[in-house]
Amino acid sequence: MKAVVYRGERDVRVEDVEDPTIDAPTDAIIRITTSAICGSDLHMYEGRTGAEPGIVFGHENMGIVEEVGDGVSDLKTGDRVVLPFNVACGFCRNCENNKTGFCLNVNEGFAGGAYGYVSMGPWRGGQAEYLKVPFADFNALRLPEGEEHEHDFAMLADIFPTGYHATELAGVGPGDTVAVYGAGPVGQMAAYSARLRGASEIYVVDKVEERLRLAEEHSGAIPVNFAEVDAPAFILDATDGGTDTGIDAVGYQAQKPDGEDEVPAMVLNNLVTSTRATGRLGVVGLYVPSDPGAPTEEAANGRLLFDIGTFFEKGLKMGTGQADVKAYNRQLRDLIIAGRAEPSFVVSKRVPLEDAPDAYARFDRREDGYTKVVLDPAA
Repeated sequence: MKAVVYRGERDVRVEDVEDPTIDAPTDAIIRITTSAICGSDLHMYEGRTGAEPGIVFGHENMGIVEEVGDGVSDLKTGDRVVLPFNVACGFCRNCENNKTGFCLNVNEGFAGGAYGYVSMGPWRGGQAEYLKVPFADFNALRLPEGEEHEHDFAMLADIFPTGYHATELAGVGPGDTVAVYGAGPVGQMAAYSARLRGASEIYVVDKVEERLRLAEEHSGAIPVNFAEVDAPAFILDATDGGTDTGIDAVGYQAQKPDGEDEVPAMVLNNLVTSTRATGRLGVVGLYVPSDPGAPTEEAANGRLLFDIGTFFEKGLKMGTGQADVKAYNRQLRDLIIAGRAEPSFVVSKRVPLEDAPDAYARFDRREDGYTKVVLDPAA
């Protein structure tokens, strides 16, 4: 089959790889209808992780069940499904506590697994024609038949639940004020989720005007261009002392406004400044224990200059970590079906699988029209 294969820094290629097979009774094979390129993929694409050449990318996957193992009882051939990026067993201690992002059985020596991602286990990604799904009854979420809401449902694999998870970590409730740093796909979904949860004011911080316009149009957010204003100062002035909650949707590759220098803890520290005393922070931007391209030796080992003094003095609370997608995807699916949520507004481009190398390059450059790219293996 055809698949998107990582070959080195800023080098992905569409190559022939072996077809997936049923290796365990609980496996299923999915024919991919949509697989999205995620901002997290760019960390590997840019050489900012320990990803080895040969890995097949793709953790935002949906499609049609083609084959099931003898132990699969809830799925059948022809079912339309979306797959959480988390690979999980369903029966370990963490899975039983609905912490499927930290499964103890799918990635030896590590809590958590994912499709097509460095250090997240042996699971091949779905930017391909087919994908093997382990523990398929547990990991696949069934969808209505047909092609309706294809792009909406594709967002259930990662960014919609991850954005919602950010608001859960921050405890966003009705009437709260929220500052979302980062207006990429996850930041868009965090702002959108804050609106769904009843936030009264949402500030979105970025410097890409297209992204700021998107957040303003679909989430009712107040755009803050940090290349033009001091974002924490702007938010402090506008809120009379800071927002109730803050969300980091950027992570360790945060850059100064000029785009020349990285300051890995910049967003975390800006959140500490712009959130009111006793406020709450949700951090879903990626931070890693090892960064080959870090600006300092300390940052290369995941140790950042975080303003813990002010954080403590203000009595702030912070939740972190990747999203436990299964904690949210069923409810978010039903909001889509009911017409209450349309996360596909973030999708800017659908291209054939063979165009993935070009799409990666353009997304990496933050070109207009490449906010969120989905791949179509059948095109």
